[in-house]
Amino acid sequence: MSSSDAKITEAELENDLGPRRVYSTSPSAPSRMPAFASVLAVIAILYFGKEVLLPLAIAVLLTFALAPISSRLRKLGMPRIPAVIVTVVIAFLVLVLFGLVVAGHVAEVAQNLPAYQGNIIAKIRSLQESGTDSGIVRRLTSVVESVGRELSNAEQRPGAPGTGSRPREPVLVEIFAPSRPIETLTSLIGPLLGPIASLGLIIVVVIFMLLEREELRDRFIRLVGYGDLHRTTEAIQEAGSRVAQYLLMQLVVNCAYGVPLALGLWAVGIPNPALWGMLAIVLRFVPYIGPVIATVLPLFLAFAVDPGWSLVLWVGAIFLVLELTSNNVIEPWLYGSRTGLSPLAIIVAAIFWAWLWGPVGLVLSTPLTVCLAVLGRYVPQFEFLEVVFGSDPVLDPKERLYQRLLAGDPDEATDYAEEFLEEDYLEDYYGKVAIPALLLAEKDRRRGVLTAEQMEQVFGTAITLVSNLAEIAQEEEQEEEEEEEQKEAAGRPSPPKEGNGDESELPDGRGKTVFCVGGRGPLDDASAAMLAQILQVQGAEVVAARHSDIPNRRAMSLVPKQSNAIVVCFLNEDSTRHATILVRRFKRIYPAIRVGAVLWAENQKERQPPALGEADFVATTLTSAAREALADAPPSLVTTARKIRTRRSSNKTGIAAARSGI
Repeated sequence: MSSSDAKITEAELENDLGPRRVYSTSPSAPSRMPAFASVLAVIAILYFGKEVLLPLAIAVLLTFALAPISSRLRKLGMPRIPAVIVTVVIAFLVLVLFGLVVAGHVAEVAQNLPAYQGNIIAKIRSLQESGTDSGIVRRLTSVVESVGRELSNAEQRPGAPGTGSRPREPVLVEIFAPSRPIETLTSLIGPLLGPIASLGLIIVVVIFMLLEREELRDRFIRLVGYGDLHRTTEAIQEAGSRVAQYLLMQLVVNCAYGVPLALGLWAVGIPNPALWGMLAIVLRFVPYIGPVIATVLPLFLAFAVDPGWSLVLWVGAIFLVLELTSNNVIEPWLYGSRTGLSPLAIIVAAIFWAWLWGPVGLVLSTPLTVCLAVLGRYVPQFEFLEVVFGSDPVLDPKERLYQRLLAGDPDEATDYAEEFLEEDYLEDYYGKVAIPALLLAEKDRRRGVLTAEQMEQVFGTAITLVSNLAEIAQEEEQEEEEEEEQKEAAGRPSPPKEGNGDESELPDGRGKTVFCVGGRGPLDDASAAMLAQILQVQGAEVVAARHSDIPNRRAMSLVPKQSNAIVVCFLNEDSTRHATILVRRFKRIYPAIRVGAVLWAENQKERQPPALGEADFVATTLTSAAREALADAPPSLVTTARKIRTRRSSNKTGIAAARSGI
């Protein structure tokens, strides 16, 4: 190596990270103010137009629910108009019959309540007497009542200080005029006219929407998304599918809850069990509040009916079993994540729509929020709705890991890794998540937004993550050894691992030694540690070093003499010159060892690696790097260029030759 090469090498190696390129970090996205103003305007319209928009919203949701039934009747050969009319009539007859049955049971319960008055009073008295210290609740109540009576008597006592004779107040006299039959009828029917008119309007709108469904769809596309038919069509189909599936699955779940509830209440002797089962079916459409009301009413009736407490305990046990079964078995099986909403979004939506439209808005909160989430998915201006309400992760796994590395939280990063490793291998996690996360960090470093302290924190958190996953690595190593033993015993190759996109599995690393080192910075060191753990899983002995050990030649002394390969890792794809220098240095010192470099590729996709002069191999992905490091290929021969020395003529010889030439 020439002296000029040596100078270049030392200069390059002293500059660990190279020059930073600073880019503007100002957001290029358009302002969010127009979208925010649009949201406020829509909320104002929904609030002040409640009387008109609420029936229309109910009609639209009923149209989504009844459209599959109407379509099925049409497929069976029934004409459009009869199919729509039959669907609507059957649906509303079911609702009316349901309401009549519930009203009858409610009237029966109201008639029987006076008979339970004695039990209620007796239990209240027993609760008052059940306090500690022989009825402390009763004693406190009596003391408060005594003080109140004493204060009242003191104020009303004549001649008391500070009080004078009060004038007698006039007696209020009310004069009742005999009511007329027409006025009585009007007072009875008047409050019902509004709901009846709204119900009739809803029925008419549902019928026309079902009849003109295709026409309304085309008009909506022409009005909203004529310039992007594909996106608008997908949005309409997804919104309709989500709402219809939600309503259907919610009805199935509620029936699977209400029918066993009615049977259980009938078995323990609760009056009118069918009423409570039907109310549970309806009330469970109301998020969070409905199930509570459906539970409290039967518990109160059990409290009133039974003189003892056994019936209350039996009813509570029935609700507990049904809730556990519904929440953990039936809903995940039938319901799942069909709405595409997060649990927090459902709570916030329930509060918002209840404030906006009252109890009916609470019932409609989930379907309406589903439509908003679909709007946010397909309309860029309202993308924040999908982020706020959607159930899909808003960060990719690599972005989530990078965020945890920046925050210095290895525990949560380990939790995410263990969730990933429940279905995939460690090689897949490092290749698909961890290395891409380090590439994001390297990209931020090159932009000049990642400080040296942050890089060290990312490195430390990544190393802790690798250490936390050592147990999983040992388990995979044992699996590899068992597979190799079975392969040797059967005399046939073992099948490739699931989840590995390569054509063949990684080679066996038992009996091999590999040296891994980072190229230019702490981020490279972290990637080298991950590669080292993958090689250990394959059974190889691995020695890892940091990039800071290279300039002072400490890394050179750490390389085992019997190593099979030396691997230098770089996250910066522009580090080809630096990689060439390091590979050349290692090849000069260890000519009998295979020396290669890893230039990690974006998204860990195979690409044509650049040529690095004397390198035995150049890899771009974790799988190719591990395969090359464990390969049995011999190292390439290094030919040292010999320097040609020319003897300079002395001054005397030159002068003599010059004179002879003259």
